Amino acid sequence: MKETNRNRVIVLAITEGNLTVLEAATRYNVSKRWIYTLLARYRTGGLDAVDPQPRRPHSNPNATDKATITTILKLRARLIAEGLDAGPESIWDRLPAQTRPSTATIWRILRRNNTITDQPQKRPRSSWHRFEAAAPNETWQSDFTHWPLTDGTDAKIISWLDDHSRMLLHATAYPEITGRVVIDTFTQTMDTYAPPASTLTDNGMVYTTRFSRGHDGRPKQPNGFEQLLSDMGIVQKNGAAHHPTTQGKVERYHQTLKLWLAADGLVATFEALDTQLVRFAHVYNTQRPHRAIGRRTPETAYTAISKAVPVIDIADTIWRVRYDQVDATGTISIRYAGKLRHLGIGRAWARKRVLLLIQGPETMVIDRDAGEIIAEHTLDASKDYQKKK
Repeated sequence: MKETNRNRVIVLAITEGNLTVLEAATRYNVSKRWIYTLLARYRTGGLDAVDPQPRRPHSNPNATDKATITTILKLRARLIAEGLDAGPESIWDRLPAQTRPSTATIWRILRRNNTITDQPQKRPRSSWHRFEAAAPNETWQSDFTHWPLTDGTDAKIISWLDDHSRMLLHATAYPEITGRVVIDTFTQTMDTYAPPASTLTDNGMVYTTRFSRGHDGRPKQPNGFEQLLSDMGIVQKNGAAHHPTTQGKVERYHQTLKLWLAADGLVATFEALDTQLVRFAHVYNTQRPHRAIGRRTPETAYTAISKAVPVIDIADTIWRVRYDQVDATGTISIRYAGKLRHLGIGRAWARKRVLLLIQGPETMVIDRDAGEIIAEHTLDASKDYQKKK
């Protein structure tokens, strides 16, 4: 018998059937105290009052207030409209610290208001195996993706991403991605951020020819990008074939990029797309906290600790490598012993791109194109201008 029916039967058996409380307790196997409770409810509210009462409290002092719920839903809609991540953690980052609930509460609010759906097919986070460079510039990831212009032209966007911080170092669009484009974008990025200790890309021919063979069956010669990395002592790493998750950070970045571009709207020219990419890089690097780096922005993570550098072993001596350009006066500026120093190279080499090798106070400047040493110095901490040997 249902609890509702039994309670009513007990009350009616006493009030209409003239059973005593003791007889009713014995017949229906309940306590006399419970029967007296039912009779008290009956006298004040009738039969409806003896039905089981909900145990849920009338109010919850810990419930999220309506204003916060409204703010959460508005933030969700705004982030989606802007093409940014709109999950509970992204919303949490943007709520006032003194009023924001937990990310689990935000998720329940979104789910209760039908703004998200469960995705049980996703792998649990505990099954992920994450690999992350220990320092900025330890590894740069690169790849390119497709994006249409308004007339349907297929633009290719090449990006360079720091593995440690997720900092977007470079993103530009081209009709085609060639070996020359890879080299030019890489050197432009080095001009701004200094060279990385290693790179990680897929096995595309613009990045590597090590897995390709010519018509004679022999391995192909290294392409220009591979030769540049070799000259600079930069370790080249390539993901295994058919395993794009090796470059998972740049693949995930592409998803964020395309959501933002779609929300911002298609443009008609490559120049306009490059302008969009500059704006996106600012948002991505400085305004968007990233879960994988402790809810910091990529720029914050990139500048938090010292950067890694490539090294070259020459005659059992380890030299740090810097990619540089001789200025118009024929010098290169470096910081040594806490002060800026100017290395004399010679006006004949003005604007020349070179490799600068540093080992303690010793330096070696190499013309990268010719592969020859053009200057050497023993740094003197008491002088600003350093004459070459």
